[in-house]
Amino acid sequence: MNAGSLTGIGRLSGSGPDSRIHQSGTGKEKAMTRSRRPSEFAAVGGDGVPYSLWREHTQINLSPVAAPSILGLFGFAVSTFMVAKMTGWFGDDVTTPLILAPLAITVGGVAEFLAAMWSYRSRDTLATAIHGTWGAFWIAYGIYRLLAGLGGLPGTAASPVAATAFGFWFVGLAAVMWIGVFAAAAENAGVILVLLALAVGGTLMAIGLIAGVSILETIAAYCLLASAVLAWYIGSAMVLEAAYGRVVLPMGKRSPPNVPGRQAKGTTQFDLGERGRKVGQ
Repeated sequence: MNAGSLTGIGRLSGSGPDSRIHQSGTGKEKAMTRSRRPSEFAAVGGDGVPYSLWREHTQINLSPVAAPSILGLFGFAVSTFMVAKMTGWFGDDVTTPLILAPLAITVGGVAEFLAAMWSYRSRDTLATAIHGTWGAFWIAYGIYRLLAGLGGLPGTAASPVAATAFGFWFVGLAAVMWIGVFAAAAENAGVILVLLALAVGGTLMAIGLIAGVSILETIAAYCLLASAVLAWYIGSAMVLEAAYGRVVLPMGKRSPPNVPGRQAKGTTQFDLGERGRKVGQ
């Protein structure tokens, strides 16, 4: 459960000039504020309401949202496994793109982009950026391969100019992935490895395509496939944790639990002044 609304209900005892209660709204949706002497509480929020007051007298309603990155990671893994054609490992420049493009657009593109939008709702900024970037990439890649297969655009294998232009796609992707690596350092080791493999692969692919160095393209392809394997592993770990309610496959999370067998931990973030809302997945 990643996002929701907070409603304060019930009755608070107290009277006199130092206790004031205000309620507005009807039904279950009521907003409640209360002010007391500042010295009576150790911490207060930006609106002046003490955190302890909310801890003791609030009810939290969260709308359940499954971890969006599960879909995003699986969409990326499937598409990267499938589109090994980018390095010319199999198929041809006519039939293969026409067969692979639809799945690249739907699974790698639409599904992963939807994961980015659900990550946005979960306030997971890293997942929003990564899934959104790669979702857009796979949609564009599928469209390009369809047009190339139909003869509307030159393929990268037959046209050095097209290969160079395609290489610049990976310049931007690599830049985003490197930032993602540093951001993931605050989350878990598994995500770091996924993004690191992507960043290295994207960098080498950009250099290989722009400079026309085929060996770099091959090395980059191995890096991208490694990232797909890691993405599949992290996605699987998240699915199993959600299904069993405990850690099954470790992901190297910086905060507990990270040991197989331990129950997953979820907390509402009163201390951040974000009442009734949980950041992340």
